Amino acid sequence: MDESPPDRDVSVALVDYGLGNLRSATRGLERAGATVEITDDPEAFAAADGVVLPGVGAFREGMENAGPLREALTDHAEAGRPLFGICLGMQMLLTTSEEADHEGEGEVTGLDLISGTNVRFEVDRKVPHMGWNELEVEREHPLVEGVDGEYAYFVHSYYAEPDDANAVVATADYGVDFPAVVANEAGNVFGTQFHPEKSGETGLTILRNFVDYCAER
Repeated sequence: MDESPPDRDVSVALVDYGLGNLRSATRGLERAGATVEITDDPEAFAAADGVVLPGVGAFREGMENAGPLREALTDHAEAGRPLFGICLGMQMLLTTSEEADHEGEGEVTGLDLISGTNVRFEVDRKVPHMGWNELEVEREHPLVEGVDGEYAYFVHSYYAEPDDANAVVATADYGVDFPAVVANEAGNVFGTQFHPEKSGETGLTILRNFVDYCAER
């Protein structure tokens, strides 16, 4: 596989809101050719070629922690600039999640950059869904070039259910076909339910695709 970086330096702001897997995400993005700044400074978002919203944990805690950054993230996305959510970060791109209701904490509003909700697996299998699963690309998007039929690493109990079926870029099967990659209509806001930084060569391809996308924008 080509190890060469993009033609120019690509700067990525990795959002630090207390719940991200920052170290491994940074290493993955750097391997993909990006210069990474871990930050919670909205001005750094504006200066970066792309923003990555990582996440591990609960939807309510994620949105509460990221609350001060909501406007900056929304502005970045609405300006047509690349915003990449990973795992919980992907779920936070949507409007709501059943998770808070399931925990008896009431409704929590996500970033609402991709209309829809996150629902809990109701399958005759162990939850959380944890381990390697095959990706099936449903439609073209720069993020998923070269990964159809490849395997990625998942750890999650909830999955995205976008209002618009066209928001689903790739799926995986865990007793139900669920979105593994989603994107907004404009294509600049997208997310992976799996962890690319833990997904070997498949994940590195995804991260390189993201860096290339940022370079082209």
